[in-house]
Amino acid sequence: MASTAINPHALLRLCHLVSPALPVGAYAYSQGLEYAVQAGWVVDEASTLEWLQGLSRHGLGTLDLPILLRLHAAWSANDAAALQDWNAQLIASRECAELRAEERHLGQALARVLIELELHEARSWREPAPAFATMFALAAVRWHIAAAETLSGYLWAWSENQVLAALKLVPLGQSAGQRLLHRLTDSMPGIVEHALTLRDEAIGVGVISQALASALHESQYSRLFRS
Repeated sequence: MASTAINPHALLRLCHLVSPALPVGAYAYSQGLEYAVQAGWVVDEASTLEWLQGLSRHGLGTLDLPILLRLHAAWSANDAAALQDWNAQLIASRECAELRAEERHLGQALARVLIELELHEARSWREPAPAFATMFALAAVRWHIAAAETLSGYLWAWSENQVLAALKLVPLGQSAGQRLLHRLTDSMPGIVEHALTLRDEAIGVGVISQALASALHESQYSRLFRS
């Protein structure tokens, strides 16, 4: 039977790509969680889990991940038109100014990192700023990370960053943060598997609460995070 093991070098590259030490500034964004805490929508470990599971299933799982899959395929095929189309669709799908600004900031920051790591294809994407997933897919393809593993790594990185934000905002203790990550990890394979099967016309986002929270965060009086 053929082995399904991940290439060890590609696995290490994926660890590099999802590391919180990657200098892209993701720690500065809560994606609406800060307002959700302020409004009393998220108040404890259980409600934090419910919030993050909802976003991962109905936001990441139905928008970011299926588009990331298509960006991975486009970079693999060097299909410039598809790259531009899916990059534009992801940015346009961000429902408020803060989320669009976050997408572009993270994409531009990752492009700078990749240029330093000698992935010079990122250079032409720095202006105008690309979506974060576009640069993430570029790194994954050039570092020989398979599509499914790319989606899993992207979802993990998002989840870890959101849990770290929750530790500060709710607030929660370190043990609660680890329990949250453990529970979120349990649901990740199913979310990725579903994203792999979505047709183009099914791609979209269905988390109205995040859109409202992010829009209202723009005028929130006291803020720790940029979204």
